[in-house]
This record gives sequence, structure tokens and C-alpha cells, in this order.
Amino acid sequence: MLNPIVPFEPISTDSFPKGGEWIAQIKWDGVRMLSYCDGSKVQLVNRRLNNRSLQYPEFLSPSRYCSASSFILDGEFIAFDHHKPSFHEIMKRDSLRKQQNIELGVTQTPVTYMIFDVLFCSGQWVTDKPLAERQRILQEIVIPQPDVQTVQNFTNPDELLQVMIKHQMEGVVCKNLNSTYMIGGKDKRWQKRKIFYDLLAVVGGVTYRDNIVNSLLLGLYDRQGNLYYIGHAGTGKVTQQEWRELTVRVASMRAKAKPFVNEPERSKDAVWIDPQIVVKVQFMEWTPGHTMRHPSIQAFVEMNPSECKFSTS
Repeated sequence: MLNPIVPFEPISTDSFPKGGEWIAQIKWDGVRMLSYCDGSKVQLVNRRLNNRSLQYPEFLSPSRYCSASSFILDGEFIAFDHHKPSFHEIMKRDSLRKQQNIELGVTQTPVTYMIFDVLFCSGQWVTDKPLAERQRILQEIVIPQPDVQTVQNFTNPDELLQVMIKHQMEGVVCKNLNSTYMIGGKDKRWQKRKIFYDLLAVVGGVTYRDNIVNSLLLGLYDRQGNLYYIGHAGTGKVTQQEWRELTVRVASMRAKAKPFVNEPERSKDAVWIDPQIVVKVQFMEWTPGHTMRHPSIQAFVEMNPSECKFSTS
């Protein structure tokens, strides 16, 4: 079996690079997923190297969507909320564990695989080839269908960004057509510009209204393992049923002491909990006091809370 790798990541930018060697692509609000086929069996592994083959059985037949005898494809799984990709929707699938629920999820929450790169093809590594060549290979081996697509290139990132803003999408990624694929790397040959920022944060406290949790006090860890409060959120894509379920869940997680090293805005009304729950939060910008402006909860995410750290990029 092919060993999973950490995928190449873009860096954040406030202005797009210029030049004919650059192309722009839509930044989908989904889950990064690499598809590994050793010639017979497919494994689906996310960028944190967690195996997600169980959750997406419709992508386990390699010949359905790729003609190469063996491959590693890089892309993103997306699910739609009405007319646009929604992280909340894809998390409905990604968090499933029971076989019966997964079978239901395939029909209730359809997923599309947006493929944008190839690392390995028919027994050969192609990571040292330029992106333009890798994209040519993709067009030859990927078998497009409604739930499997190759990501489109655009030549004008500013125009694409305006379209993304109009449709309230996540953002734009620019890539250098001459760039090789750096496994485990992150540099300016790939650059992303987000309309909204997002991050994964730890819940360190909650507030209640009418005995139901109605907002979350959120934090990030620094390099020394200290948890800093970064804001509270009570709006977003959390349903009334999810708030009720969360209320039951946190009842057994109450803590006597405040988990944050700094003082949250809502300390007086807060009930502290052990920092075990992780959420994806979308927000407009950082305030001067380093809290999030207009945060909204996108989804609950299963991951180690200690990985929720301040970004170094």
C-alpha cells in the first residue's frame, strides 16, 4: 500500500501574484482528501493523515474515476448546502462512524470530489514535474462525472475573487504553473486569499439561555500549551437540535477553574468546561485585542484539541 503523505499547502496572501505563469482556482469550502490506489484497493486519507475510506464508500472503486493503474490524487471533498459548498454539510459525512449511518449519508449528503493535482501515476512519482504537466496528466487519467471533477483554471484572480464574494464562497488559490509538488511543504508557489478567515478552536466555556447552551467561549493554544481566549460565538450553522445535544454533552465536562490564561469577555455568565470540543469558526478579521470579529460556528470537528494552535504563517 502507498504510504500517506502530508500534502503541499498554500500560504496566505493579501494580494495576488502577477504573471502569465500563474493560474487561479476556486478555494472550495470542503475537506482536503488524497486518494491512494496501489493497483487494486483505494484508501482515502485527509491532510491530517486520518483514514476516511469508511466514510466515503462511493469513491473506493478506482476504475470508476481514474484510468491510471495506480495513483495518488490530491483534491477536496465538498458537499452542498442549497447552491454552494458548505463545511457544515461535508462534516455531516466526515463524522459518521456507523455503517448504517454511512449508507444513509451517501444518499442524504452527496459528495463531489474536486481533484486538482496528481502525485503518483501508473507506478511513477510525478511530484518533480511542473504543475502544468501534472494538470495535463490529470486530464488524461481522470474520468469526469457528476461527483468527480477536475478543478478549473482561471487567468484573472481578481475577477474570480469578485465572483467568489458575490456567491459568498471561501476564496481563491493561485498556483505557479512551473511549481513542482513539495510533499509536506508550504511556500509562496501556492498562495491563497480568503474572503472570510476560518480556524479550528477549542471550547473552554459555554453560556446558557433557558437552560440550553447558546454560545461558546473559544480558545487557541500557544507553543507553550497555554489556552488563550479568542472570542465567543453563538451564531452560524448549528441547529436547535445540535444546541440541545451539546447541552447534554457538556453537562459532564464542567470544570471548576477557567481554562484560559487571559480573561474572557463573558466570564461572569460563563460555565467553564474541560477543553475537549473543537469547532470550525468563520470570522471577518482579528480585532486589536486579538479576538475574532463577527465569528460564526461552521461545524463541530473531531480532532485532538491540542492541535488548535495559533498559526505561524
